[in-house]
Amino acid sequence: MTTTAFDTTQTRDWMRRFAESVYATEAELTELDQKVGDGDFGTNLAAGVRAAGLLLDRTGGPADSAKELGAMATAFLDEIGGTSGPLFGLLFQALSRAAADSAADPGGGLTTGALAEGTAQGLAAIRRVGDAVPGDKTLVDALTPAAAALRAAEGTPPAAALAAAADGAWQGVRDTASLTARRGRASYLGDRVTGIPDPGAVGVALFFAAAAATVHTLAPHLSTG
Repeated sequence: MTTTAFDTTQTRDWMRRFAESVYATEAELTELDQKVGDGDFGTNLAAGVRAAGLLLDRTGGPADSAKELGAMATAFLDEIGGTSGPLFGLLFQALSRAAADSAADPGGGLTTGALAEGTAQGLAAIRRVGDAVPGDKTLVDALTPAAAALRAAEGTPPAAALAAAADGAWQGVRDTASLTARRGRASYLGDRVTGIPDPGAVGVALFFAAAAATVHTLAPHLSTG
């Protein structure tokens, strides 16, 4: 039977693989951010997923998809500094709300429609707060195609929709390498960051890719060959 929604276990496994992906690529993320930013992105992302896991352990009780995503939101919004931490928190917060709304519908679970709506709402919030648009060489350049892929995939199973979102996000990551940064510290470095993908965009792609499998290294995904 075709799976029409992620249940709690599937969402939990997705968050676990995201954490594993962050830990596995933390050094690569740090190296990227040292070239274009403050060098703390990998550390902050790892701290966020670790804090989310600890929060779930402390709260206990029955978990669901909204709670899994909500723990991510709380961790990144309340405990992680830097520029990207709160922005990722906004995405997780919007996805958590969409998951809660989806669970209230007959059948429950995290549907592709909820994923599309949550990602779209998260993108809108990030653009409002960060004042970034596609082409600015930020995480928006990966999140925008991911959101579009999810919207186009409505009516298909979440696994397939998230795979399409990951493909779109990775292409967005690769595209940032040729962009001129117009936001953040990278915007002050000019041509020195040409050829380097945006670390925040990489984090977005890691998130969607982890729905299917743990990402152990970034190199294959960053290659344009």
